[in-house]
Amino acid sequence: GIIREVGEVLGVRREGRLISLTIQRKAAAMKDLEVGESIAVNGVCLTLTQVKEKNFVVEVMPETLQKSNLGDLRVGSKVNLEKPLCLGGPLSGHIVQGHVDGVGRILKKVRVDGAEEVEIRAEPAVVKYLVLKGSVAVDGVSLTITKVATGTFSVSLIPHTLSTTTLGNKLVGERVNLEVDIIGKYVEKMIRRE
Repeated sequence: GIIREVGEVLGVRREGRLISLTIQRKAAAMKDLEVGESIAVNGVCLTLTQVKEKNFVVEVMPETLQKSNLGDLRVGSKVNLEKPLCLGGPLSGHIVQGHVDGVGRILKKVRVDGAEEVEIRAEPAVVKYLVLKGSVAVDGVSLTITKVATGTFSVSLIPHTLSTTTLGNKLVGERVNLEVDIIGKYVEKMIRRE
């Protein structure tokens, strides 16, 4: 959930029911990429199918297009990029798997003391796992929940997050990928077994 780079979509190509995305990268932040490895694009775990010096290609299958905002991407769209956590690497934020639970829509953005409060509408299947001061990934960014209400939740974005991710440029009405904290899902499953 710690974004390392904001990339830019250079190409969107339909291949049957799949979409192939070509994404520009900066060599320093996204070095050592290899075909077959995973990369998170707006919080969605995808497989690298081509890697070049300044860009890479990923393919998005129909199910992922339905459950995420990746189908909204166009040439010029900015995307959050994150390489997978490596064993022994620092765990910063919370555990983000890259398996999107739903798509939300930005309802409101308000500046408060240099930060930005963002209210997001989400499906009940997502909201049920959200708790005040808990974690949620929004377009792959690990964030702390500041408010939960019926059908909505809010997060606060600090200036660093606003400037180093795509969230600072998102507009009211735009769709965002949402992934809840996996721990809540495991707790629910354990409780249901008893």
